[in-house]
Parts: sequence; structure tokens; C-alpha cells
Amino acid sequence: MIKIRELEYLDAIERHKHFGKAAEACHVSQPTLSGQIIKLEEQLGVTLIERHRRNIMLTPAGNQLLVKARKVLNAAHDLEVTAKTLGDPLSGEMHIGLIPTLAPYLLPHIMSQLIGKLSRMEFFLHENQTADLIRSLDQGLLDALILPWLDEMKDFDAYDLFDEPFLLAVNKGHELAKKKRVKLDDLKGCHVLTLEDGHCLRDQALGYCFSAGADEDKRFQATSLETLRYMVASGIGITLLPKLSVIDQPDNSELTYIPFQQPMPSRRIVLLIRQNYTRGETVREIVAAIRAAMKIKLKG
Repeated sequence: MIKIRELEYLDAIERHKHFGKAAEACHVSQPTLSGQIIKLEEQLGVTLIERHRRNIMLTPAGNQLLVKARKVLNAAHDLEVTAKTLGDPLSGEMHIGLIPTLAPYLLPHIMSQLIGKLSRMEFFLHENQTADLIRSLDQGLLDALILPWLDEMKDFDAYDLFDEPFLLAVNKGHELAKKKRVKLDDLKGCHVLTLEDGHCLRDQALGYCFSAGADEDKRFQATSLETLRYMVASGIGITLLPKLSVIDQPDNSELTYIPFQQPMPSRRIVLLIRQNYTRGETVREIVAAIRAAMKIKLKG
């Protein structure tokens, strides 16, 4: 019978690509880890590890087993967490991942409510790009994600939190700056500044722009929304910014933010968890707190 510990060894080897580092991460000696992997290979009758002088990697069979192994490890971790919180399900650690185009603008509006409502819970916040966050959630390194919904998230469970509209950001000398509201069609023929590859906001914004007949301004790709903001203020171009990144910003004599007419371009913000995640009561409390805070903040 395969043991949980053996699956943990296999998982550590894939992460570290090194027997010594994997053994250190698992708090065992290298001979112990290597010996257990050899026994597992003998038990299954397949080679799981390609061993080279300078590095190691999983074989195709090892990778197939690891996919199943991580599901088992995630379930075991969730079971352990649930067992520890049986007496008080609204306590313990909660590791939440957020993307850079949302975290700095959302967290100031929700953390005081979450801490006040779940005072016995310890929140750990992790900021990264979407692909890395989804990988960490799938591997059990994070409990939940707060991010815009994408079609590739269908293998997870999602709770709708709020819809965040986009605003058009232009320099006050731009021809669109005098409009109180704009239509997507107003962007036809415009060149729009965007974020660099890897940000899901880039693809969402470009989708709206392309549908309106606008083009990407390929002279520059920003690494953050703040860089985009400064570029627009300098008169270099225009861009779409999510509303949370605009509200509560200090006045800028060179910038104006224009809302769109209906139907407004927007992004659907969700809380994402693994399927069959066991801390349902905790998730529902977090979702309710965020919905209540953002209903007020995004009104109007």
C-alpha cells in the first residue's frame, strides 16, 4: 500500500529537482528519502525518477502518479485542518492569494471587516500572477484565491464577490476628456496602453478594446497599474483601469477617469477554492464579509 509520506517525498522531488533539497524540505535524511522512492518504484514496478549527475526529474509515469498524489495530499491536508478546527471552525490559518492588479486596491477595504468578523483566524496574504496562484491553489499551498474569473478556472469552485467596472483613463488634454461618459465605440481607432504578458487584466482589457475597434499600443507594456497611470498622465496614451484602482486616488491635474455607458466593461471578481474543500463555513463567512464591504464601496 502506498503511504502518504512516500507521496510527499515524490512531491518534494518534483518541486526541488534535487534529492538533498527535497530531503531537507521533508525533514529526513537524503538516504531515507532516496530509499523510500526506490521501494515505491519497486512496489509499483515502474521508474518514477530520471536520475542525472546534475539534476533529477520525474518520468512520464512519475508525473502521472504525482497528479493523483497531489489530490491525495490536498485532501489529507484539508482533513487535518478540519480536524484541528472541529471545536472552532472559524479559527486557524487561512492562506489567500491575490493578483497585483487587485490586491493593493481591494485589501484596504476588506481586511478590517475580515479581521473583525473572524477574529480567531490568522490571515496570510500572497500576491502573485494568476497562473502561479492557480498552481499553488491546486497544489494545496493556498486555501483560496481572490481574482477575476477566467474560463480555465472551471475545475475549481467559485463564489461571486462583485463585478468591478473599468474606467477609461485619459490625459486631460485628450479629445475624449470632455465626455462625462464614453461608449466602447468611442475607442475605435485608438491605441490603448496595456500591461505586459502574464497579467489577466491585460487580456480582459484588450478583449474589450479589440471588440470596439481599438488597437494595442505596442510601444510600451507596463508592469503595474501605477506605471500605466503615470504614462497616461504624461500624455503618452490612454488605458482602461479597474474602478478600485481609481477610487480614493489623490487628485491628478493631468488625469481624468471617465465611466462607460451601459453595458459597462467589467471584470467578475470571485473567491476560488478547490473542489470538495472542507472549510465551507469559513469560506461562506469570508464571502459574506467581502460582498458587504464592496457593495458599499462600488455603489454608484
